[in-house]
Amino acid sequence: MDPHIDPLKIMVDGSGRVFEPPVMAPEFDLPVDSEHKAMICKVHSLARPHMLSFHLAWVSFFTCFLSTFAAPPLIPIIRDNLDLTKSDISQASIAAVSGSIMSRLIMGAVCDLIGPRYGSAFLIMIVAPAVFAMAIVNDAAGFLMCRFFIGFSLATFVSCEYWVSSMFSTRIVGTANGIAAGWGNLGGGATQIIMPLLFAFIRDSGHHPAFAAWRIAFFIPGCLHIVMGILVLFFGQDLPDGNYWQVNDGNHTFRDGFQQAMYYAITSPRTWVFFALYGYCFGVELTVDNIIAEYFYDRFDLNLTTAGTVAAVSGLMNIFSRPIGGYLSDKASRHSGMRGRLWYLWLVQSMGGFFCILLGKMTSLGAAICVMIIFSIFVQAACGATFGIVPFISRRSLGGVIGFTAAGGNLGSVLTQSLFFTSSTYHTEVGLVYMGIMIICVTLLCTVVYFPMWGGMFFSPKKNYTEEEYYVSEWNAQEQRQGLHISSLKFAINARSERRKEPRSEGVEPELDDPDRSGLSMFKSYSH
Repeated sequence: MDPHIDPLKIMVDGSGRVFEPPVMAPEFDLPVDSEHKAMICKVHSLARPHMLSFHLAWVSFFTCFLSTFAAPPLIPIIRDNLDLTKSDISQASIAAVSGSIMSRLIMGAVCDLIGPRYGSAFLIMIVAPAVFAMAIVNDAAGFLMCRFFIGFSLATFVSCEYWVSSMFSTRIVGTANGIAAGWGNLGGGATQIIMPLLFAFIRDSGHHPAFAAWRIAFFIPGCLHIVMGILVLFFGQDLPDGNYWQVNDGNHTFRDGFQQAMYYAITSPRTWVFFALYGYCFGVELTVDNIIAEYFYDRFDLNLTTAGTVAAVSGLMNIFSRPIGGYLSDKASRHSGMRGRLWYLWLVQSMGGFFCILLGKMTSLGAAICVMIIFSIFVQAACGATFGIVPFISRRSLGGVIGFTAAGGNLGSVLTQSLFFTSSTYHTEVGLVYMGIMIICVTLLCTVVYFPMWGGMFFSPKKNYTEEEYYVSEWNAQEQRQGLHISSLKFAINARSERRKEPRSEGVEPELDDPDRSGLSMFKSYSH
């Protein structure tokens, strides 16, 4: 190997010849790593492509979250207008989150195949007619179907996390994902305030009857869908170096079919563990979004606006709780590597379960609000911590892994609502207690997560097993000869930040701090 070739910029031609291409790196406003992923996240900036894509990702998800949960804060009015029973309301709530189970799985493959920009823009606009259709429903079946199809839009969470993971370095991926998803989830809290205020404004200023005002209010989120779809389509960018059709780089090609794009997600046991874990952090958050306004309205005899405002507090915690969850996951990694991330996830999600149980035991309004806030912070922080780990499960099937994990969140919500909040068998406060117990039990799955190069909570890594071996194993020999694995090699180098940090001997630098040596080792082992 030519010692002057930068191993982080190597390419392989069709005959297997290794070479370094001419330097044509674009200029970026933010510092970037070898994959041109941003190494900092400036939330106040619109710098292209990293920060503009970041903001388009979370705002589009926010819009979909707002429309999906626009109905619950107006349920006391809607149920009187449509003569809905408790069972009708519960079934519609389940439909709203079950609709996106399949759409999230499909969105993962879509992101791997054509990129997050097209996936996000098209889905947002396709769902818009279902949002507008809420204005003309006249029975329980129509209400359920509208909520079901609007729920498809929650798959924009997958495109959001994929997009952000493609734009930000492994060292801050937890923080960036946490902020984007947290601010997107904020739509679930904001809608608890926005929809009652829109309803009251339309009813009072327009002199419309209540049964007409709630219908007109749904035109606002419908219009937002159209606007955001257009903005994402025309101003977004899939990758730091361009859109998918412009970039011919390893994992970013059209060569993978649907089966190949999903294969390494489906066959990894880690994917299924996080499928279950996310079902009892984000799944719990979805459940709370559906039940909490009605719970405070009925249990503490609040009026509609007050119940909506109290319920909004839970969702509004996302403005900082989920970002903090991702940030502390990154901090834990800097101290203890992947093992630190796993221990942190187990702790915060288990605490969420404890406070969920406590919430079900509260009998006074003030205490219930305080416990709900603490419970929301832990549950949402667990969501952020989850996506501090998920991007490391697979490089080639990143979209598939995110899609399966996200779908697990929705399935967890469907199961929880079906078991504890659908019928009159359990009062809502009893359902909260049982849901908390489920959270604590499912979170024990953190103990079985194991990466051979980093280890797990209780087990050491496999001796001499490297990040390159793990990520390059997703490419066969022929694909490696074609150079399709190069992006995975670059990712593997950056992923060495997840190694457990060992105490330094005096005057001795750890292997990770020697990029030339680590790059040369990578090259010698895998470039042919």
